Amino acid sequence: MSTATAAATTPEAPSHRGPRWLEPVRNAPGLVRWLAFGTVAGNVVIVLTGAAVRLSASGLGCPTWPKCTDDSYTNTPEFGIHGYIEFGNRLLTFVLSAIVAAAIITVFLQRPRRRSLVWLSLAQFFGIVAQAVLGGITVLTGLNPWTVSAHFLLSMALIYAAYAFWVRTGEGDGPREWLVPAPLRWVGRGIVLAAGATIAIGTVVTGSGPHSGDGAAPRTGFDPALVSQLHADAVFLLVGLTVGGVLALRSAPTARRAVTALLVVELAQGLIGYVQYFTHLPVALVAAHVLGASILWAFALRVLFSLRTRTTV
Repeated sequence: MSTATAAATTPEAPSHRGPRWLEPVRNAPGLVRWLAFGTVAGNVVIVLTGAAVRLSASGLGCPTWPKCTDDSYTNTPEFGIHGYIEFGNRLLTFVLSAIVAAAIITVFLQRPRRRSLVWLSLAQFFGIVAQAVLGGITVLTGLNPWTVSAHFLLSMALIYAAYAFWVRTGEGDGPREWLVPAPLRWVGRGIVLAAGATIAIGTVVTGSGPHSGDGAAPRTGFDPALVSQLHADAVFLLVGLTVGGVLALRSAPTARRAVTALLVVELAQGLIGYVQYFTHLPVALVAAHVLGASILWAFALRVLFSLRTRTTV
């Protein structure tokens, strides 16, 4: 065979591999994991800055949406510090979007590509879009307490999706394997459901209290003392289930550590809640309580995911 013929029949290197500078990214599970954690942290930070908007009465610092004012996409001096605070919170959405975009691109570039991570990363994108729309509705309705509550609860859903994304980056794609028997799984699920209910009722307490985000914003009309008592009852239920989980999960060390850590967070959060209530809701303590709600939710999710694992196929 001639040299020319041999050259013509020699298979060429695959052309679909793309630029060489992408090669380190194509096999970078550590980078994917860090970006996934960034989505968790970013969602928690957005919750905290959203609380800062409400607690500083800056909820209508940008009185319209998607623009900040009728004539400008950015805040203007006429709205003072409130405009800067509200517009700053909107800008942070773009920071989170950048993290999510980097995560999606990196996940798509991985070889082999993991379908589960693709969908979980895309869930963050669609969640941010939904959050932006709901945030706009919240502004356009003059900070209606029910849309404000929905805005916060959607953030909790995004934290759930982000946490699942992060956990899955450290697992394989094999079938789910339970680490505890069925009755104990329901203990963990009950804890998470109680945590979710506690947080949801907490938004009603907020919607009935003084920190509305703007002096003219409506309130739910509920008696703050009554809904606060209902919230406290939900907290007692959550703490009781968590204590039961600590006792019941003795045979599952990983799950028991997760439940114990959650109990510590609950006690700290409960202390902050009671102090803020009896000191008439100082802004600093309310902000700490909002941050604590996000942290508590993340630790509750840790309990849920500690009950199972997935191995590599």
